[in-house]
Amino acid sequence: MKAYLILAALALVILSPLYFYFGAAEKADFTYVCESEPETLDPGLITGVTEGRIVDSVFEGLTVCHPAKLDILPGVAEKWEVSEDGLTYTFHLRESFWSDGVPVKAGDFYYAWRRVLTPETASDYAYLFYCIKNARKYYEGEIKDFGEVGILAPDDHTFVVRLEQPTAYFLQLTSFSTFLPLRRDIIEKYGPEWIKPGRIVSNGAFIVSSRKINSEIILKKNTNYWDRQGVSLDTIRLLISDNVNTAFNIYETGGADLITSLPSYIIDRLAGRKDYVTYPYLGTYFYRMNVARAPFDDQRVRKAFALSVDRDKITKYITRGGEIPAYSFVPPGIPGYEPSRLLSYDPEKARALLAEAGYPGGGGFPETEIIFNTSEGHLHIAEVLQSMWKEELGVKVKLLNQEWKVYLNTVSKMDYSMARASWIGDYVYPSTFLEMFITDRSGNNNTGWTSGEFDALIDKCAKMPAGSERNGAFADAEKILLEDMPIIPLYYYVVKNMVKPGVTGVYDNIRNIILFKYIKKEGK
Repeated sequence: MKAYLILAALALVILSPLYFYFGAAEKADFTYVCESEPETLDPGLITGVTEGRIVDSVFEGLTVCHPAKLDILPGVAEKWEVSEDGLTYTFHLRESFWSDGVPVKAGDFYYAWRRVLTPETASDYAYLFYCIKNARKYYEGEIKDFGEVGILAPDDHTFVVRLEQPTAYFLQLTSFSTFLPLRRDIIEKYGPEWIKPGRIVSNGAFIVSSRKINSEIILKKNTNYWDRQGVSLDTIRLLISDNVNTAFNIYETGGADLITSLPSYIIDRLAGRKDYVTYPYLGTYFYRMNVARAPFDDQRVRKAFALSVDRDKITKYITRGGEIPAYSFVPPGIPGYEPSRLLSYDPEKARALLAEAGYPGGGGFPETEIIFNTSEGHLHIAEVLQSMWKEELGVKVKLLNQEWKVYLNTVSKMDYSMARASWIGDYVYPSTFLEMFITDRSGNNNTGWTSGEFDALIDKCAKMPAGSERNGAFADAEKILLEDMPIIPLYYYVVKNMVKPGVTGVYDNIRNIILFKYIKKEGK
């Protein structure tokens, strides 16, 4: 109790300047603290969890993944049929409208999907469309006519998709952010500025009413949304803070209804609190290594760094929230797929490998830098790794903190040696973790790593029916990835949410999907 009184007192001290930082609070039915300033609100370009939560409540796809049990429900498509061979999906669109009152048409999906598959758009997620007939060939320039791609809009209310092979998770994809519809006239009118408040036109449960960079975003109920009567909240306030201590203090003093990240030092004290919710999360925290830059162009160096990490210490003393040490890249929780223990903690072998690479005892090892985006948690983990590598390998590394957008740009340009990273499953299937490392296919690889054997296995999996044999092929591909070691898995995530009493609709699910459409608040 004494500890909480101290925290409360500190919170009051901290929160008084927050008024000036965030400004006077607009009256809102619900407040959520985002962990970073969104890189963009363009569905075709986003890659982060924060951006996804906003965009998925502002736009709506053909289908919706309900956060309660991850069931696929009708969205803009009120029904669909799948051909007997599993290759053709015919979606029938309901009558629905954009936020400016213009009807949503099948052509809006056609335009958005074609835009992602246009290389000039530079969408990191274009490869998710490669299950569609000829999508990959079009993106890679092998065919020039988009009419040969298996995407058709024969009329305003019918949307047809033809696949290369049966894809068990395709309806999960049609609920994902990159597959959302867009208005061609708005984007062509405003160019990259189309996402600004007052210009952005959306078709989801909410609209972007206002935005203050690095401060807040206000969402308001979309009065033209087809299911508006099922939406309880009128106004949502999204506060922007990459400081977990600030976020926690805002929550504790009644300034927020939901936070999804916590300072590690407080977690032990939250046990037993009904508003603290934790459960497994389909995500992996890891480090990328730039294999195109010395000394990480040497597999022995990469393996030495990976084998000298004591993951148990990180989860026990740093993260402290029940995270599981990661000895594979694909996390547990995917039905039918059991990741093998592909890594170990073996500092003796690590030292031998480093010596074999020409750096005995760390001697002569070039100056190396870790980059990470602003977060106290990322800093603490980087500091621990810095200490481990110095103690076990005799190697010194520097730490460099970058703001979210700068960090994303640095990683995208591969202007780094080692970089903190994480990956949350976009759907519940092994491919969501492995496809990103296919050579020159994914904008999310960002390591420079390539393997023809790995590529061939992933392509083979795409043509195999779902089942144990296919999962075994995925496991073989994961072994290749972790044998060559362009990444260092550290731990599997767990969800750590704080949800105010009286709030419903924030469901436990392995992807931690939060859709504001389903949230209700007592008294509202």
